[in-house]
Amino acid sequence: MERLFGMPVARVYPLYIAKVERKGRTKGDVDEVTRWLTGYTQGEIDAHLASGTTFRDFFAQAHLNPHAALITGTICGVKVQEIADPLMQRIRYLDKLVDEVAKGRPLEKILRA
Repeated sequence: MERLFGMPVARVYPLYIAKVERKGRTKGDVDEVTRWLTGYTQGEIDAHLASGTTFRDFFAQAHLNPHAALITGTICGVKVQEIADPLMQRIRYLDKLVDEVAKGRPLEKILRA
């Protein structure tokens, strides 16, 4: 876990984008779910990506959406709602949102609107 926490978000973000683009979605969709989850503006996300911010710092500075707890389901064989470590849970929330984008779910449903 510690290795993931210290990993720059910018190392994983292009993989998120590639995943959704293979399924016909866009970088804008990934950015939108990231803004929704973290409360960051697009400029803040871009600055974090450019500066090599780690997942630990990225989520420590985020203002997690109050509806994030509504994110449920399995990612990597683990139910996100049952993850005990708060940082790991936040990382997996983002993974789950990106998975939902890639699966073609409407953004309104993904964003729990």
